[in-house]
Amino acid sequence: MRRFGMVIAARPEKLEEYKRLHAEPWPGVLAALQAHHITNYSIFHNDGLLFAYFEYRGDDFAADMASIARDPVTQEWWKLTDQCQRQLSTAREGEWWTEMEQVFLME
Repeated sequence: MRRFGMVIAARPEKLEEYKRLHAEPWPGVLAALQAHHITNYSIFHNDGLLFAYFEYRGDDFAADMASIARDPVTQEWWKLTDQCQRQLSTAREGEWWTEMEQVFLME
């Protein structure tokens, strides 16, 4: 299992819309995530930042993420949610959410 922490900026004028969308996520989006080995997915907000945590239990993260990105339901969901977000200046090329380095774990 691999843990991920990611961060992105929330557009202030779209934050309530983002929260509303995630209060009732589309079943097809959740099914795509689960089918591609994503578990324990949470998104938190503080001071204009969105922090996501999830666990990946598959064998090929890149292939699973590419498959999710091809999913038509997920693509429609992203059209709504992406407009609520803004990349950080530290995002790498091709990266929307910025992956964070894990510096501590207590189990």
